[in-house]
Amino acid sequence: MSILSLFGLGNGSRPAPDPARIEPRIEATPPPAQVAPSVDPGIAAVTVEALLASHEDLLSRIKLCYGADTATFQKDLLDPIRRLASYVNVLPATADNYFCEIGGLFRLALEVGFYALQGTDGHIVSGRATISTRRQLEPRWRLATFFAGLCCELHRTLSQLVVTDERGEEWPAYLGPLTAWLVQRKSPRFFIRWLPKSTETRALGLFALPHVVPGSTMQHLATGNSVVVPQLLASIAGIPMYRDQNVLVDLVKRATALVIDRNLIANANRYGRPILGAHIERYLIDAMRRLIVAHSAWSPNQERSRVWHGPEGLFIVWPNAVTEMRKLLEEDELPGIPQSPQTILEILTGAGVLIPASDKSPLWSINPPPGKTAVEAVKLSSPEILLPAHSDHKPLQEPLIAAAGASKAAPKPPENAGERRAPDQGELPLSAPGETQSPKGPNVVITSDGEVVDTTPAATAKAADTESPQTMAAPSGPDEPVFRLSAPLRLQPQVREALAAAIDSMNGDAKAALAVTVPAGIFVPLDHFKKANLDLPVVLRALGELQMAVTGKGGRPNTVQHELAGQEVLGFVLRPEFVDGLDPALFAAQP
Repeated sequence: MSILSLFGLGNGSRPAPDPARIEPRIEATPPPAQVAPSVDPGIAAVTVEALLASHEDLLSRIKLCYGADTATFQKDLLDPIRRLASYVNVLPATADNYFCEIGGLFRLALEVGFYALQGTDGHIVSGRATISTRRQLEPRWRLATFFAGLCCELHRTLSQLVVTDERGEEWPAYLGPLTAWLVQRKSPRFFIRWLPKSTETRALGLFALPHVVPGSTMQHLATGNSVVVPQLLASIAGIPMYRDQNVLVDLVKRATALVIDRNLIANANRYGRPILGAHIERYLIDAMRRLIVAHSAWSPNQERSRVWHGPEGLFIVWPNAVTEMRKLLEEDELPGIPQSPQTILEILTGAGVLIPASDKSPLWSINPPPGKTAVEAVKLSSPEILLPAHSDHKPLQEPLIAAAGASKAAPKPPENAGERRAPDQGELPLSAPGETQSPKGPNVVITSDGEVVDTTPAATAKAADTESPQTMAAPSGPDEPVFRLSAPLRLQPQVREALAAAIDSMNGDAKAALAVTVPAGIFVPLDHFKKANLDLPVVLRALGELQMAVTGKGGRPNTVQHELAGQEVLGFVLRPEFVDGLDPALFAAQP
């Protein structure tokens, strides 16, 4: 006995057809797989009964999960499922990714609706209401959850594809089901044209909803409450509800991620690697929107914030922001969420959410106030992705990106700054800062330390002869530091900051330096990173991935012992090409 006969839809008990369910006299079963010819043969439409029969196993699971008798199941769920089959027929869900096979959109809708309905068993909705009220609302909540999953991808029929018949006439998807239109056009086949660079507009699913869920069912859901229908519509449209938590959104989002992730794995096993992150970007954007509203570290333009909004656009500090995003998505129990910041970066860039800085590096270097410390960040294609246009937030006036070619060195003194002008007659000689004119004569000054210095040419020449070579080589003013870290932009900001401090210490007193040169490069102690509260495996892995340290056979940085400040300490050797001011040719060549 088929499931259609069990539901009262077999021969002899079939109800009289109504205009909304008129079906074309077309093939009763989907066509077998054939080699595609040079000309698009189109897709052969099928009857609603054939489409339902091909998903008999899934319909049985939905009936069992709903827990109702045959008559109730047919009235509450099977009738909207029939209307959905008539509306989409055997349309695929995507052009070349998940559920791209014939009938993929209908299969996707059924599976998401089933798992969303199954998820209601572990949730208590309207928890603040009385027991009698919850008993009355629970069947409506379960029904609305199934409809939210069933219709969550209907927006694709209105925004991502165009369906035509054999004569080139387009299907008016806003006006009626595809099956009824094919009957009217007497066309047994239809053709699909996928719209290039189409954006995901989930709110368009509200226009297809009346073709699946009738008005009488919506009235039933709204009886005795004012929350079920608004949450159903918000879930289908992808619109957040700021006052209350939308339980339907959480259930449908989790079910959709599960279904698509399983289908991608199956496609990868059968047909090869699927497109990266084809459905993940919506969850990543949703996580960022929730964080910018609820997380204090995501408040724009605040001290140590993850989000900076300037005249150049909206930036998010990277990869620091990934930790909060990943934690939030893990709490949602969404499968298929990537763990690597680089993978998340590729997904958002591929979806057009982020603008890369260049072809070689997607990260931007910004100088957020007040410290002006350069950090790496990603740039959103539009600030309105996270910040609403009507927000009271104002961007910073000063730029976040340093001007190209701008020098950070201290201004050079004039060429004659070190020369003293001979005093005119009746004018006291000039003194350097911190010096005081002495009453002993115009060429004698007293320094701030109380030392008497004779500045006559003879005395100056005599003092120069007695100075040591080290004193003569010492800089006489606040010059630019000789050694500076030059690391790739992909290096983690915390590791970059600690490593830059160690290299910068080489410009001062040698006894207080945190790093020293060795034959193979620059020795940096690991204890320096411990004091900066950094995990040593993270530091070594970050340096090894970018090949910044001298490595061994396994590709991991070698740890060596070296004397520093009179003690043997453990550290690694940084390659000299990553430090400005050093000539790599003077060091031992490394593999």
